[in-house]
Amino acid sequence: MITTLDDTMKEHIEQALEEAKQTNQSVIVSRVKEVDAINPLHFYASGEKLFFGERFIWSTPERDFTLIGLGKEHVFENNKTSERFSDIESEWKRLNKKIVSNYTQQLGTGPLLFGGFSFDPSKEKNTLWQNFPEAKFVLPTMMLTRLNHKTFITVNRMITPYDQLDDCIKHFEQTLEVSFHPIDCEKVNEFSEIEYQTSQWLKAVEKATNDIKEEKIDKVVLAREVHLKFTEEINSNNVISRLQKEQPTSFIFGLENGNQNFVGATPERLIKKVDQEVSSTCLAGSIKRGKTKKQDLVLGEQLLNDRKNLIEHTIVVKMIKEALNECCYEIISPKAPALLKTKSIQHLYTPVKGYIKKGNSLLSLVDKLHPTPALGGFPKQKAIEKIRELEPMHRGWYAAPIGWIDHEDNGEFVVAIRSGLLEGHNAALFAGCGVVAESDPKSEYLETKIKLKPMLSALGGLENEW
Repeated sequence: MITTLDDTMKEHIEQALEEAKQTNQSVIVSRVKEVDAINPLHFYASGEKLFFGERFIWSTPERDFTLIGLGKEHVFENNKTSERFSDIESEWKRLNKKIVSNYTQQLGTGPLLFGGFSFDPSKEKNTLWQNFPEAKFVLPTMMLTRLNHKTFITVNRMITPYDQLDDCIKHFEQTLEVSFHPIDCEKVNEFSEIEYQTSQWLKAVEKATNDIKEEKIDKVVLAREVHLKFTEEINSNNVISRLQKEQPTSFIFGLENGNQNFVGATPERLIKKVDQEVSSTCLAGSIKRGKTKKQDLVLGEQLLNDRKNLIEHTIVVKMIKEALNECCYEIISPKAPALLKTKSIQHLYTPVKGYIKKGNSLLSLVDKLHPTPALGGFPKQKAIEKIRELEPMHRGWYAAPIGWIDHEDNGEFVVAIRSGLLEGHNAALFAGCGVVAESDPKSEYLETKIKLKPMLSALGGLENEW
């Protein structure tokens, strides 16, 4: 795929090796080359043999931008309860100053990190999430970028003071044979299902509703989890393929962490930054899709005029605009929400845009926005404390920021909802709902059932009675 090196690239490697020896610090070198079109999913699947447990995938709605990462040339992680966002940023900036690269100016190429954070680092971990740190980002060894109908391959290398020139050159001449991997989207994988502490969750919704009526808090989001055990081992390549096919209006993400793979199809952008322009998405308030076009329109109109959902949505819009106002100027958003429709559910949707002020960064915006009232509640700190008190599960990375950041502070993060943690024959799926004064536990439970459908369908399990 990328084979022979030109003299200029060899000079870059020699310079980086010399700098590493002189400073006694590693230097990132990235080689980027445009190649003939490659199916991103084939690239992802072809990397399984060499890079199992070290792959990631990211694609935007309508699949106009896709990243596939293989291997881990360098890993940034920490388990801090505070300053984890700024620490990741500082470590990345420190290495950025030592990059020698022939990267193009194409967005999403060159040295780039992919990763995310846990929802709440102050909550004690359980066994399900014990191998996930509170923050983890990966610089891939090899990465495919698909953008504007063009395909680029980036190869990264952390050159240390002890590396040999010939080994470094061979690293950049490595190839990956990409082959066609048939995807079986029709096969049904039978499963057994365990709902995790459902009765406790229903009581938690009731308790939260009473607290809101007593004006102790305005809104809180409570999530629950479902554990599935399949008769056959889960094929994450097939799961991701189905998500891309079935959820065209959602962001698709997947991050392997050893034998586990955190995968999802989220409709909710947290923040995107390209140069100085930033954009966020307010997504709160939902209703099911109709079985016919007419029924779907009726349900959509019902959502647009539903008091409970409008209150929930207004809280989210208010918080996001206030957060961006502190670090951006020219905040722009429509006065009323529209509808965003996915395969199983439709949401109230309000986009917000602005321009970042000097002294702020992408990860500082992630820190400021997480968690939004759509996934935490309002007021922010009280909602987090209420979730710790009432929620009978550990969220891990569910509902937390996941995404990418490049060497020029461009990037995008989404909220990791409609997601599941896959391992072998097992999957843990997560779904939550916003609780306000008008909430009814049974209705909220049914809403979570709808929100579990994207992952359940992608796992090939919807044929079962569930």
